[in-house]
Amino acid sequence: MTTGERIDRNRSTPSREAVTGAGWDRRQPGSFEDLMPTRARRRRFSWLDPRILWQARRNDLIARFLSDPANEERRRWVAAQRGRPEVPEDFIIDRSDLTSAKFLVLGDTGEGDASQFALVPPLLEIGKDTQFTVICSDVVYPAGDVNEYLDKFFVPYKDHPRPIYALPGNHDWYDGLNGFMVHFCGASPSERSLGRNRILRRLWRKPARVRPRVLERCRSLRPQLEGHSRQPGPYFAIDTGPLRIIGIDAGINGQLDREQGEWLRRVSRSSPKPKILLTGKPIYVDNQHRDDEGGIEDGATRVDDIVRAVEHNFVAAIGGDVHNYQRYPVRVGNRTIQYIVSGGGGAYMSATHRIPKVDVGGVDEEDFRCYPLRGDSLSAYSKVVDRRFFFGLGLTHIPPARRQP
Repeated sequence: MTTGERIDRNRSTPSREAVTGAGWDRRQPGSFEDLMPTRARRRRFSWLDPRILWQARRNDLIARFLSDPANEERRRWVAAQRGRPEVPEDFIIDRSDLTSAKFLVLGDTGEGDASQFALVPPLLEIGKDTQFTVICSDVVYPAGDVNEYLDKFFVPYKDHPRPIYALPGNHDWYDGLNGFMVHFCGASPSERSLGRNRILRRLWRKPARVRPRVLERCRSLRPQLEGHSRQPGPYFAIDTGPLRIIGIDAGINGQLDREQGEWLRRVSRSSPKPKILLTGKPIYVDNQHRDDEGGIEDGATRVDDIVRAVEHNFVAAIGGDVHNYQRYPVRVGNRTIQYIVSGGGGAYMSATHRIPKVDVGGVDEEDFRCYPLRGDSLSAYSKVVDRRFFFGLGLTHIPPARRQP
């Protein structure tokens, strides 16, 4: 058997059935390293770095325990966008020219290191026949800095020839959504602190000033491809011929402001087409139905109530935030809604071996799907623990061959 035959056979073997299908036997370095700029190779992104942790957690702690300014600030950004003549009515991007909807959904992409660049070659290959891509949550880590978009968005995806839309995650909100709105929505940069609370305004991390050279370089790497490639706001809908895709901004704590909640109800009922919800916060994840998140400011409705309403015709709800893949086919009345976690887009991979045996929303273990498989996840994490705490002696490492599907 030739090497080519061996590779083809391994590719056709599911990871649920064989170690080779999970890729454990690969030893050749990936070509993605050639895509990485020199500065990305030198500055390895690490969540163990106290500086990065402080950037990521400072505003998160303020939002959770003092005051969350996301709803107020989102209203301000959206009001400014509505006053622009090129912004479409009701934030609906018209792609009714598309007779079929082929698009990619990524989540949690922007560490700007090997974990992000490793996914670029398959993204370019798989996405070459798609019409657009949507990033669900955390476009740029650790705090959505407007200047860090160069190395963590524009450089990695410079060769992707289709529009890329995005929904902000909590990390994109840590600079008040400034970087996100500048790059995705063409908004003017803001340097103000957030909210009306004086303590909040003093403590909140102010957004960085835009460096003109960086902005110019970003525009040269991914120029505007088409008139509809720029999104109208932090939440929006895309109308294709057969499908309406609705994207919402769940802020830092998974909450929607009152205006966005009204908009979501309106665009959900105004078309009979099948719909897919895209969000920065998944509704089903880690064997839990997160009904404590996804609330709307008016308190009358939750996002999942809108998804489940039969008249809205939702077929799926896809969210990022948790860095792996999970799928829960939930029966709602006489139909099935696919609740999906799609967060393996470029950040570190979250463990799946910690997900308990699934028994939520009428979904059991047999119907649940995740990636990586629990056994592969356990093997990978055991290797990390062994390397960090036991000098790579193999004392805690569980070899891939011993993993369970």
